[in-house]
Amino acid sequence: MSWRPWGGQGALGGQRGVRKEEERRRGIFTRRAAVLGAIQLGAFGFLGSRLYRLQIEEGARYATLAEENRVSARLFAPPRGRVLDRNGRVVAGNRLNWRALLVAEQTADVAATLQTFSSIVPLADHEKARIEREVRRNRRFVPVIIREFLSWEDMARIEVNAPDLPGVTVDMGTTRIYPETEHLAHVVGYVAAPAEADAGEDPLLQLPGIRVGRAGVERHHDRVLRGRAGAVQVEVNAVGRVIRELDRREGIPGQDVQISVDSELQKAIRAKIEEGTSAVLLDARNGEVLAMATKPSFDPNIFNAGVSAAQWRQWTASRSTPLINKATNGLYAPGSTFKMIVGLAALEAKVCRPGDIVSCPGHLDYGDTRFHCHLRSGHGGMNLRSAIMASCDVYFYEMARRVGMDRIAAMANRFGLGVDLEIELPGTRRGLVPTRGWRQAQGKPWSIGDTIVHGIGQGFYQITPLALAVMTARLATGRAVQPHLTRAIGGRPVRGARPEDWPSLGIADADIRLIREAMWGVVNGGGTAGVARLPGQYGQMAGKTGTTQVRRVTREQRERGFNVSQVPREWRPHALFVCYAPHDNPLYALSVIVEHGSSGSGAAAPLARDIMVEAFQRLGSQRPGQRVAEAGR
Repeated sequence: MSWRPWGGQGALGGQRGVRKEEERRRGIFTRRAAVLGAIQLGAFGFLGSRLYRLQIEEGARYATLAEENRVSARLFAPPRGRVLDRNGRVVAGNRLNWRALLVAEQTADVAATLQTFSSIVPLADHEKARIEREVRRNRRFVPVIIREFLSWEDMARIEVNAPDLPGVTVDMGTTRIYPETEHLAHVVGYVAAPAEADAGEDPLLQLPGIRVGRAGVERHHDRVLRGRAGAVQVEVNAVGRVIRELDRREGIPGQDVQISVDSELQKAIRAKIEEGTSAVLLDARNGEVLAMATKPSFDPNIFNAGVSAAQWRQWTASRSTPLINKATNGLYAPGSTFKMIVGLAALEAKVCRPGDIVSCPGHLDYGDTRFHCHLRSGHGGMNLRSAIMASCDVYFYEMARRVGMDRIAAMANRFGLGVDLEIELPGTRRGLVPTRGWRQAQGKPWSIGDTIVHGIGQGFYQITPLALAVMTARLATGRAVQPHLTRAIGGRPVRGARPEDWPSLGIADADIRLIREAMWGVVNGGGTAGVARLPGQYGQMAGKTGTTQVRRVTREQRERGFNVSQVPREWRPHALFVCYAPHDNPLYALSVIVEHGSSGSGAAAPLARDIMVEAFQRLGSQRPGQRVAEAGR
């Protein structure tokens, strides 16, 4: 028998149970710890792999994105080229313009930003509406002008309040300025904001405050004057304010354009003329436009800030049409200034000889129609020379009947009438010299009576003052002189200035010499324009008067004795005069039209004499092409 203490079997069993329970609990803990460890290890593994990807694989891309958030590339406009007169005077230039700009993408609330800005620099409601309209129209990164021509006080207030103006910056730009104001407006033209259709053709046109040429030389040479945009890379802060400039690529400044007009001469001529008058002065040898004056005109500086609705209504409602360059767009019948063309057509067609006499009893009867001469008592026997000097209508009625309208029109075209003159003024009208075919194309017949009326420059003609000046230069030289304005671009002459560069018109020397002698006689030989004689030191002038009806004179008025001074001014005939000087060595060719001036000899001829004297005093006898100023400096 073995000996065991009392109760020993039960105590041993209890200890084994405790150990099993502890092992069970440790197993559960170990499994849980293993699971948690695996989860933690997986999480750290995921984070590690993600961090590796961000830092190593995609680090370059995110670095670039961060750089783009703080670096901004911006275009900037180069200075627009100047327009200079023939002596180098600035007639279109630039001046500094401090502006407040808004970049919409750099502000969360455009309206709120504008409201804050308005509390610093007051903005009217219509200005805010304009800005918001431009923001909607443009891309959000394109700056929009809030206010131009800021004072130093305005700029200081904006900078002090910069933290409250996200997306707002102050920028230095330029604005166009025209020192000659209305004197050269129709020639130089003006600039204005580009139309929406223009914006896609050049990134430069999307810049705030950019202007493009809308008329005159500014429009014709817009691309030359505009230049090419530059670019600057800047560092900006969270609200888009520039911290520093990182890189800059300079643009290409616009080139200067020098024109042939003498601005001082232009101003002097405009001081002599009245409203409704146009005068075009050419260098007869090379076609340079020396002056192109017309009244009324307008101040092109008004277009810089935008034309108000009231101003636009005033311009467009005016019967005097100040926005229209009447020298290139005014259309008139040439009247008796056209008689030299009819005479040359008759000579070339050999339907008359220089000495042939036509009797003028004061009228010409054709069929049942009577065509009156301006001298009711008649001129008696007239040859071509005396008919031009006395401006006999009957002689040219007869010559037109003999030669026919189509030959007359062809001769007129050779002398620059009714054709495209290709001058650097967009919108210049070519005018009209009618033909039988032109009339028939309208479904209407052309009669001999029509030809007779057109023999004295009346009827369907539509001729500009510029074309009359070109006609006169061609009569003076016998060459196809072409009018032009551009002397130099960027300081480099753009065309030769030799008279022999222009082709001959192919007119017989004897014929054109006869016409010139007749024009000399108009002024110096007892013709219709003795009042236009020049002072002796300037030589002798050759010219031709013209008067063109704007309202038909009825038979009853003629029988009562029609007097133009007794009718309203707007019913009175236009007065014309064309001339060149000196007669023996032509330097200048001039046309003058005075609307409702009543008579060429009474209104236009004396004015033409004064203009020609002014030209001699200011220009003298410069050689063609002389005095090309240094442009583009």
